[in-house]
Amino acid sequence: MVRLYLFAEGQTEQTFADLLIKPHLAQYNVFMHRPRLIAHARQQGRVHRGGFVKYLPMKNDILRSLQEDKNSDVFFTTMIDLFRMPSDFPGLEESKSRQNNPFDRVDFLEECFAEDIGDRRFIPYIQLHEYEAYLFCDPTCFEYFYPKRNREIEVLQSIVDRYETPELINDGQTTAPSKRIIAEFPEYKKSKRIVGSQLAELIGLSVIRQLCPHFNGWLSRLESLNNTII
Repeated sequence: MVRLYLFAEGQTEQTFADLLIKPHLAQYNVFMHRPRLIAHARQQGRVHRGGFVKYLPMKNDILRSLQEDKNSDVFFTTMIDLFRMPSDFPGLEESKSRQNNPFDRVDFLEECFAEDIGDRRFIPYIQLHEYEAYLFCDPTCFEYFYPKRNREIEVLQSIVDRYETPELINDGQTTAPSKRIIAEFPEYKKSKRIVGSQLAELIGLSVIRQLCPHFNGWLSRLESLNNTII
């Protein structure tokens, strides 16, 4: 049996992990604790969580957690976005030379992240390019919350049809997955914390991992954690 702690960038990822990933991993005897939001500050001994503004508070929070539970059967992972990555993230500047190959770039950043944390039990995961990429796996899911919006759904479908995988929808200030969704469904912006994870549930974990290879690689690694215990 393996225990897993997951640090989520925001409440949407937190709910997604709790709703979809947690019960799925239990089938592999990998038991996830309640996903926690990443730390963005620590003041007067109190940790403030949610949002990814600076790297150091998150790093220190992860290191504290690693120190608090040193057992070999416990692992730690993340769900953070490549989109708007903080400037102090390890390897970020060097990674810009790899922008033409997003998969290579995100793999490089995860390697830098793992090296900076320096614990074999830490498994970094950086989303390409952000959580909303998963929702492009089946844009018809939006019909459940936004009925009779066929034109808007067709726009989202036409976007994803131009890419090999939703993970390659780029990270421009106006063209990132979330920005494209909000352009068609402005109401999503205020409701994403609730609706975002429910839309993913409608799509299903199997479809998401089939269309998102970087996500699938991470999930496959988590599924096999029982085989890595020393």
